Amino acid sequence: MSVAAKLQAPAGVGVIPTDTVYGLAARAADQQAVERLYTIKQREAKPGTIIAADIQQLEDLGLKHRYLKAVEQFWPGAVSVVVPAVELELKYLHRGKMSLAVRIPDDPKLRGLLKQTGPLLTSSANQPGQPTAVNVDQAKACFGSQVDFYDDGGDLSDRKPSTVIRMVDDAIEVLREGAVAIPEPM
Repeated sequence: MSVAAKLQAPAGVGVIPTDTVYGLAARAADQQAVERLYTIKQREAKPGTIIAADIQQLEDLGLKHRYLKAVEQFWPGAVSVVVPAVELELKYLHRGKMSLAVRIPDDPKLRGLLKQTGPLLTSSANQPGQPTAVNVDQAKACFGSQVDFYDDGGDLSDRKPSTVIRMVDDAIEVLREGAVAIPEPM
């Protein structure tokens, strides 16, 4: 069974190599899968990151075009941008934070998967406070049989997590430095 089919199974959750690090992943449109991911990750109030093949997928999920259009210059790439997500139907994703980190990866294979599955909610393959898994064996040691599958993408120890930013008025606020350096404003 393909990775896409496994993720499309009801409440499907797995570990996949992303464009940055290994991530726990579930289809963002599958509320049961999202709840399951948050339970496995032991996360109550910190939302994960939504990765999508393109802006249209993010809009189809319910995010507003105006917020996505304002930050599209960062994609595709390893920059996750926190955008407002005030729509009530997205509460299961944003956990009451009223915003979500979103990213369009610069990895053709991953974008191909996303075209099949739709947007995925992801969170680094680790438990809070622990190092992120850089290979499938480490992910298995962390999650065991709690997830449905592991997609082995090899050793990702040379990769950094995404850079996380937020737009504040016309300025960029770097929330987490990562794979992409964001220049300081002049």
